[in-house]
Amino acid sequence: MARKFLTMDGNEAAAHAAYAYTEVATIYPITPSSVMPEHVDEWATAGRKNIFGQKVRVTELQSEAGAAAAVHGSIAAGAMTSTFTASQGLLLMIPNLYKIAGEGLPAVCNVSARAVCSHALNIFGDHSDVYAARQTGCAMLCESSVQEVMDLTPVAYCAAVKGKLPFINFFDGFRTSHEIQKIQIWDYEDLDDMIDHEAIAEFRNNCLNPTHPREMGSAQNPDIFFQTREACNPYYDAMPAIVQGYMDKVNAKIGTDYKLFNYYGAPDAEKIIIAMGSVNETIEETVDYLMGKGEKVGVVKVRLYRPY
Repeated sequence: MARKFLTMDGNEAAAHAAYAYTEVATIYPITPSSVMPEHVDEWATAGRKNIFGQKVRVTELQSEAGAAAAVHGSIAAGAMTSTFTASQGLLLMIPNLYKIAGEGLPAVCNVSARAVCSHALNIFGDHSDVYAARQTGCAMLCESSVQEVMDLTPVAYCAAVKGKLPFINFFDGFRTSHEIQKIQIWDYEDLDDMIDHEAIAEFRNNCLNPTHPREMGSAQNPDIFFQTREACNPYYDAMPAIVQGYMDKVNAKIGTDYKLFNYYGAPDAEKIIIAMGSVNETIEETVDYLMGKGEKVGVVKVRLYRPY
């Protein structure tokens, strides 16, 4: 499939794919993720349509906690909903992420991963923000380059709806979010073709609606609570296969070879690095260099980080 080339950074690549599947975006800016909702807001103002033939409704809240709460309300009411954040902003979303995951709602939180402020502010850095959200129950998908952000962000949205779980879709802040590359972009017709519209219809039918009310968010004693808590396990068991299924759809459309874990290097490697994020591009070059010197080395690139 031939795709158009455009020059953009990782944030714009994520926003391009996210916009296609988003009906409501609840936002609050934080470096280095602010560019994603900024693009979504610009495109909605300019009249760009998503795959549902609508402009995205963008609402800026007064904090990331408010943005996450608005995600919860919007997705519970049946609107395909996205947010964008990083660092302490993601930490402020954690209470609502527990609820969104516990209720099996397919929201997607796009994160430009960044260091959590500790003894000092650091807007660059590491994965300490996404690591802090591992326990929430959200599935977590990681991309290593600007092109991968474009290619794999749709997988998070499609798998969230099909698998009935929210996703944290993340890539490295600045190193990927602000790196400018000439990449191939998705046409929205292809993104529309990829998602399961029956799963979207099922999601909407199960959401809160005054014409068919249902109970959500009750208080439960231990005899019931832990039984229903365990009831979510089959969804996590099924998610890796669902994600790989959508990666296969991507591969079929654009000729890639995305897997939950991709190996690169010598088939008989004696030394292997397991890595996640933008460092993988550097490691691949290092593997090529060392193999050229006769060393048996390789790298395992992690894409689906949760469920692991």
